Amino acid sequence: MYLKYLIILLLIFSCNSAEKDNLSIFKYNDASGITSLDPAFSKNLSNVWATSQIYDGLVKFDEDLKIKPAISKHWKISKDGKKYTFILRSDVYFHEHFMLDADERNVKAEDFVYSFSRIINDELASPGSWVMNNVDTFYSHNDSTLVIKLKSSFPPFLGMLTMPYFSVVSKKIVENFSFREYAIGTGPFKFQYWKDNVKLVLRKNNDYYESNYPKLDAISISFIRDKQSAFLSFLKGDLDFISGIDGTYKDEVLTIDGNLKEEYSNVINLQSSPYLNTEYLGFLVDSSNSVYQNKLIRKAVNFGFDRVKMIKYLRNNIGSPAIHGFIPKGMPSYDNNLIGYSYDPLKAKNLLEKANISGDINLVLSTTSSYLDLCEYIQGQLSELGIKLKIDVNPPSAHRQLVATSKLNFFRGSWIADYADAENYLALFYSKNFSPNGPNYTHFNNEKFDALYEKSIKENNDSVRNLLYKEMDRIIIEEAIIVPLYYDKVLRFVSPRIKNFNINPMNNLDLTYTEKINLY
Repeated sequence: MYLKYLIILLLIFSCNSAEKDNLSIFKYNDASGITSLDPAFSKNLSNVWATSQIYDGLVKFDEDLKIKPAISKHWKISKDGKKYTFILRSDVYFHEHFMLDADERNVKAEDFVYSFSRIINDELASPGSWVMNNVDTFYSHNDSTLVIKLKSSFPPFLGMLTMPYFSVVSKKIVENFSFREYAIGTGPFKFQYWKDNVKLVLRKNNDYYESNYPKLDAISISFIRDKQSAFLSFLKGDLDFISGIDGTYKDEVLTIDGNLKEEYSNVINLQSSPYLNTEYLGFLVDSSNSVYQNKLIRKAVNFGFDRVKMIKYLRNNIGSPAIHGFIPKGMPSYDNNLIGYSYDPLKAKNLLEKANISGDINLVLSTTSSYLDLCEYIQGQLSELGIKLKIDVNPPSAHRQLVATSKLNFFRGSWIADYADAENYLALFYSKNFSPNGPNYTHFNNEKFDALYEKSIKENNDSVRNLLYKEMDRIIIEEAIIVPLYYDKVLRFVSPRIKNFNINPMNNLDLTYTEKINLY
């Protein structure tokens, strides 16, 4: 109740808090904190958002996840799909620095050769080194031509090149300074100031290769840990957008259907988009416990709870019930025609009878506190079927480690796309990717699936490849290796002062074209 009245007061007085200066500064908060401005360490979303403003790569994707040129003007892929030839722009420059003369600032193919070499350097220990696993060689043919040769054809590779790991950096700067001193890239904004847990400031790059952009003068990133406090700062006008919504104020701001309540419609613009993230429960199918090996029981669990009600009442419809496959909404190969699992307690009971298990069916589900409400909801509904579900709550780091080492028979998981290709999801079930050396945490092993996967990663025709992806997705659902919960949604609360602020299923933050206007 206190929060409700505080929000009302802020809405009344925030209209008078307009900036008095002439600078156009975009302000957002990062509760998690930024750990590095080195693109080779852009592992989490916090780092990705920051580095995406400072650095560029060969290509990037638009809001529809279509690949478009960045530093490369155009490219050519050989018929066998192994050789990629990129022709670079001649007007791309590293940010100004006293150690760089005009020629050294001008980006050349050899700068990419150096940048890629850093990623695979064992001494650097970049978490993104895996993106080069299928790369055989890379070299500069001349100043404007970069060649990348793959070990084998891999059509998703072009999408992988949009990841910040592939950003270009200056050898001279990297070898003489830390990224905390000088984070020098080619992006629309340049490094100005960074104080841990206080503020990161980026300024407009006046030499950006896209003429007339960016429109903003600066970006200011704060690090308020308390999400409720950050939201109140947003309502005061001290922040320009909030990504996602915390449970402490979710019901105050959103209707049960996930829409913005009417009283906020004039002061907040709500943006939403499918998010390439599937939330699920995973079974260790080669478990020593026969209960988890039993496909009939796994299917019964899938039919045994109501996803529609779960998403409506526990998440205010932020996301869509996962009643199709594992591949989420927003991905081109998402299959709306794939019939997955909807709530059907009668079918679940029949499956349990067919399973012919003597005695009680006992399952143990490992999760983290953030998802406890969802797991308890599932627990309650499964109990009506005679399935006893015990919930173990672990700290996030411990949970991740247990999942990664396949120490859990039944676990809550999430898979957020690293790049906009469904291969990123299907690799989780390829038998050669068994954890702990790969992302196959369920230890699923299926010859037909493997054959389709190996065929798909050699198929250069996008339409044909998407059909293969859909067929693999059907196998995952039929075998009930996982329990899909929901396809996530990006939710952003944006100030009415912000224009041309686009949202996309990767939840990327691109402020190149964003503008901030004075409404007062």
